[in-house]
Amino acid sequence: MYLHKEINCADMKVTFEIKVYENDWKYILYGNYLEKLINNCNHDFFLKQLIINNVRNVDQVLKYAKKKLIDRVIDKIIVVNEHEKTVLNYFNLQKESFNGGFNYSIAELTGIYFCETEYLFHFSSDSYVENFGFDWIKMAVENLEKNNKFIVANPTWNNNFEEAKQESISEIDDFYVGYGFSDQCYLIKNNVFKAQIYDEKNIASERYPKYGGELFEKRVDAFMRNTNSLRITSKELSYAHVNFPKKSFLNRFKFYILHVAQKRLK
Repeated sequence: MYLHKEINCADMKVTFEIKVYENDWKYILYGNYLEKLINNCNHDFFLKQLIINNVRNVDQVLKYAKKKLIDRVIDKIIVVNEHEKTVLNYFNLQKESFNGGFNYSIAELTGIYFCETEYLFHFSSDSYVENFGFDWIKMAVENLEKNNKFIVANPTWNNNFEEAKQESISEIDDFYVGYGFSDQCYLIKNNVFKAQIYDEKNIASERYPKYGGELFEKRVDAFMRNTNSLRITSKELSYAHVNFPKKSFLNRFKFYILHVAQKRLK
């Protein structure tokens, strides 16, 4: 589902993406949370796509998603279960191979499949950033373009800069360089991730939670380690990964989003 948009494609090559599911779509689509998140990135995205996955009432979610489309907050809506077979066939994957991790993986794979640009900047619905203050994405892309081994970039997670440094194997300018992958927030080279790379295994990747089975981020981590592919992690910018409360949505929304999530980044 598209809204026509006149863009100079030569100047744009990054897609913004956020996924929602049953327990959090209201947080993302009510009010102006999504607008703030996009604005905080300080980047003029080529496209902005919303991934809808695993919701009880698709029509109800679409009602609010289409309002964001009309208001030009987003440009594309993708309902995951409408494309499940196409996406699995494209990546040559079987649903059973995820061993319980299918619902943790299919939204990301669907977003990659539908991404039209060279780069994809993805947020899980429970990740948030304060205003970057500058175009961090442009800086990250410039560094990703310099080295074929660099395939993903991300802000540091939850202000854990010392942990990011310890996990790195080297440094470049404003980034730590190392292995590892998280589906919470990532900027990826889409041509790499759009290939059939998701059948790799690596002993180091067994650190991911058992309940997730053979989930997307575990498969990516294994591929990266097996091919010596690397990620770059910002030395100065962080995102917050938080769990939305499942009850009392209307009472908690304003406090939780505007105070708790942002406070963790100060």
